[in-house]
Amino acid sequence: MQALDRIFVALSDPNRRGMAERLSRGPATVKQLAEPVGMRLPSAVKHLRILEDSGIVVSRKAGRVRTYSLQPAALTVIADWVRDREAALNAAFDRLETAMREIPEEETGL
Repeated sequence: MQALDRIFVALSDPNRRGMAERLSRGPATVKQLAEPVGMRLPSAVKHLRILEDSGIVVSRKAGRVRTYSLQPAALTVIADWVRDREAALNAAFDRLETAMREIPEEETGL
């Protein structure tokens, strides 16, 4: 569950969600991620570090330029969690439907 918690914490910030969204279209440098939203580079690096620590992004450094890429496999943790919740809800609704069918209908006497 720790991986899921780290991912949710990382994505709880709108700036980090925006960075992840941008990276879903391809790799980008810190500058390319910071400029469109008017963020200073040190702030962008802090946000990217949180995304990297959660496993959502990876970085590589070539010379003085650090490029970030999205790790889509990290997001399967969220998809699995949602799928499990959906299955549990569907099972509960199925039980409710079965229970409702077992209750005799009252005559309305219209």
